[in-house]
Order: sequence, then structure tokens, then C-alpha cells
Amino acid sequence: MRQFTIGDRTFDEEAVGLQTILQHAYERKLRPHCRCRQPAVPMYIARVDGLYLVKRMPLSGRDHDPGCPSYEPPYELSGLGPLIGNAIQIDEKTGSAMLKLDFSLSKRGSRSAHATSSENADVVRNEAKKLSLRAVLHYLWDMGELTEWTSLWSGKRGWGRVRSSLMNAARQMTVRSGALGDILFVPEVFHAGDRKAIAARRAAALAPIQGAGTGPRRLMITVAEVKEFASSRSGQKIVVRHLPFPFMIEDSAWKQLNSRYVAELELWRSNQAFHLIAIATFQISDTGIASIEEIAMMVVNENWVPFESIHEQRLLGCLSELRRKSIKGLRFNLPRHQPIASVTLPEPRPTPVAMYIVPAGTDRDYEQALAEMIEARPEMTPWIWRVADGDMPTLP
Repeated sequence: MRQFTIGDRTFDEEAVGLQTILQHAYERKLRPHCRCRQPAVPMYIARVDGLYLVKRMPLSGRDHDPGCPSYEPPYELSGLGPLIGNAIQIDEKTGSAMLKLDFSLSKRGSRSAHATSSENADVVRNEAKKLSLRAVLHYLWDMGELTEWTSLWSGKRGWGRVRSSLMNAARQMTVRSGALGDILFVPEVFHAGDRKAIAARRAAALAPIQGAGTGPRRLMITVAEVKEFASSRSGQKIVVRHLPFPFMIEDSAWKQLNSRYVAELELWRSNQAFHLIAIATFQISDTGIASIEEIAMMVVNENWVPFESIHEQRLLGCLSELRRKSIKGLRFNLPRHQPIASVTLPEPRPTPVAMYIVPAGTDRDYEQALAEMIEARPEMTPWIWRVADGDMPTLP
């Protein structure tokens, strides 16, 4: 159980009246400190679904004790490592993250829409300097703690919780145009009884990019679950859940999408329990039509944890039945031919476990990079599943 110090008082996370204490601290902008280590680790208070929660500061997870619920694995084990200090710059006083983006948040003229991917050469070359659209989605998922899972959360994570986590994470991030939370649109869960209030909040959120104007048009970013793809008179449309309107996409971008996200689309279509998540920049025309400028995608399982192969999903499925916490590693800008730790288990003793899945057909460069990654983190016990060698090894 975590213990926090706020001012000169110490509380555990199940203390009577903790919500009132956190509300007062939130209003006075007091920072709690986690006592899992000495000196205590700074944290912050977030308001999520009407509750006040103590959250870890961005990229501070490895400062916590591995047995602490706020611990997260070293970011060098995932695609986050090359971005820290470059594309992602953390303000140590506030904990906010300044993001440098490799995509535009405005549109000039008739520039064609397109699907983005971190598999192309340009993104790989600039992987440490700027965040791709997919990397922003991964960072939101990671900072929203949606990469974490334990069987104790079964049945407690739906789109409402996902949305709250993403919006809360975005409030800790800024981009060149301002606060990311101000330009991020994540659809609310639709409730027929709250139809009018939801519509009013949606209209207010989208107001900054509606209406005619001169010069470049502002864009917003949406993160939403794809419901289906459908043909339109000119191009295609993407229907997302909890929205009464689709997003239009040009034929050229549609073809790129199907080419660059073959694996994600194949995985999504293979199982009704999987969800396809889209992140896109979009505009709203003078006639009120929402159209996509750039788009990227990822697939997540029934617990909303991302995965990139059926082997990863099998591992996640086994781990999801355990009470121990698992943390999924993400690629951000890294291409598939570079290794990452697929999953980390922070709680096993004597050391946390980093789990690697080596796809069939990897070359010597991949194996060398994997060996160097393992050697660089001696405090982590490696677990390796080489798919070409046969079935999944016994879990640690």
C-alpha cells in the first residue's frame, strides 16, 4: 500500500477521508510525495471521473521502488528511450512534457491527406527529434497508464475510463500551439439520456476549428475507436464509436492506410474482442463535415492493452489472468526490425522481469541489438521467447 506525504502529514492510500484531503491539496496545488523510497518521490493529484487520484509524474516511474504500484520500467527498454530530451522535454518543476511533432496542426491550401507510419525512412531518420502521430498515441497511452494491467482490474476498464486517462495525460503535455488537452478530442461514451448535454460539450470542444476564416485552417487531434469503414460517393469514411458523424478520408490516404497498417487491420479483423484505435488530425469544413488530414492506428485487446502480433496477444492473455501487474512496452517511432521489451513484470523478486519476443526471421543485427539491450539493464531479469524455436516458454 502506498503512503504519501502532503505538507507535513502522511497518509496511506486507504485512509479515511482521503478524498477530502486530496481535494484540498488539489485546490491549493500541493504536491504529494510517495514514501516508497527516500528521498520521497514527487507526484501530482489528478481529478478523474469525479475522484481525486495521486499519479506519478511523467517519466518518474523508475524512481519508485519496483514493489510500488507507481513503478514503471526504464524507458530505454521501449521506443520511448530515444525521444527523451529530444522530442519529449520534461519540465522538472511542473512535470509537464513539451512535445515536438513531425506533423502539422494546420492546413494550407489543398494539401492531400495521408496515413502516417513509423515504418518509413523519414520517420526512422528523425526518430529522436520529433514525435510521429503514432508516437503521440503511444505516449498518451503510456502516460495514461493504459499499458498496465492486473487481473484485479477485470471488467473495470471501458471506453469511459480510457477517455478519462487519455484526457488527463494530455493535460500534462504541451505542443507548440499550446496545451495538448485543448486540441485533443476524444468522444464521450454515448448515453441516450444525456444526449443533449453530450452534444453541447462536443460542440464546445470542436468550436475552435469550425467556421470560415482566412489563412491556414486549424486542426485538432482525435483519438477514437474505429467501428467500421464504409464507402462514400467520393473517397471513404471512417465511422467511430460514440460519435453521430463519420470522418471522411480521401481515396489516396485510404490506400496508404490499408498498405501501411496491414498487420493492425488483419489483427483487428481476426477477433471481435479486439479494438482498433485511430489517432488523426482533422478539420471541419464550412459545411460541418469532418475530414482527416493524417492518421495512424494501433490495435488493442479486450483490456485496451496494445499489441502488435498474435504472439504478444497470447503472452498478454496469459498475464491478464494473474494478480501481478504487467506493463506493455510500445514502439513509439521505432520500426519493427528493432527490438523492444514487449512486457515488463515489475513485482517478481529478486528483480523485475523484462520479457522479449523475437519474431521468426530476425537477422544478426536484431540479435546484436537485443543482446546489447539486455546487457545494458543488468537489474532486469530477461525472459525471451524466440518464436522460431517453438512454443512460449514457461512464465517466470
